[in-house]
Amino acid sequence: MILIAVSPFSPIKPKPKNTFLLNLAEKNDFIKGIVGWVDFKAVDLQNKLYFYAAQEKIKGFRHIVQGEADPNFLLRKPFLDGIGQLSKHDFTYDILVFPHQLGAVLEFVKKFPDQKFVIDHIAKPYIKDGFFDGWTIQITSIGACENVWCKMSGMITEADSKNWEYGNFEPYMAHVLQSFEPARIMYGSDWPVCLVAEEYDEVLDVSQCFAKDLSATEKDPFWYKNATEFYNLK
Repeated sequence: MILIAVSPFSPIKPKPKNTFLLNLAEKNDFIKGIVGWVDFKAVDLQNKLYFYAAQEKIKGFRHIVQGEADPNFLLRKPFLDGIGQLSKHDFTYDILVFPHQLGAVLEFVKKFPDQKFVIDHIAKPYIKDGFFDGWTIQITSIGACENVWCKMSGMITEADSKNWEYGNFEPYMAHVLQSFEPARIMYGSDWPVCLVAEEYDEVLDVSQCFAKDLSATEKDPFWYKNATEFYNLK
């Protein structure tokens, strides 16, 4: 059990998942940042955020919104009140949703223009089913919000794991690039979840094929510089 006093608030015991990741980061210098979890609706959220603000490797948080039955979960007042506390600590927030939740995402990010957001896994479009147009409309609108980035990741798990090719992903990746432009996209591995669909070298190859069409000045930002800036990595 780790108890750390953060004046003027009471000592806060970190969540086990966050503790596990913090211990890994302490033992492995190549881990430069952690996206953790907190209950944004908790009455003692302010105390928790002050505690995590003292942990250099904690860069931000995310909630698995894709698992919430309420399509407007992001817009409920208790959750919004919690998100509103992140910017004072310079924390980021990862948005993990399915395409049918993107309407709520657009309203959500507009409520916090000074908060840094990133869309995880390009919002998990239904690649296997070939659904494209509805997703593109929402991504275009969200990409117009300059406080939102997008991770190029998680596509293989949304495709036909037994019968896919790079061409299945190309239009989705091209649209993300057009919507967010090179300055707000970043590579993501989705490891180890990606292993349920494919080996990691196959996942990496998809992003390498995409990066071939980037200019010389856009490649490094895609692979690591944009993530370094977004998460304030050192």
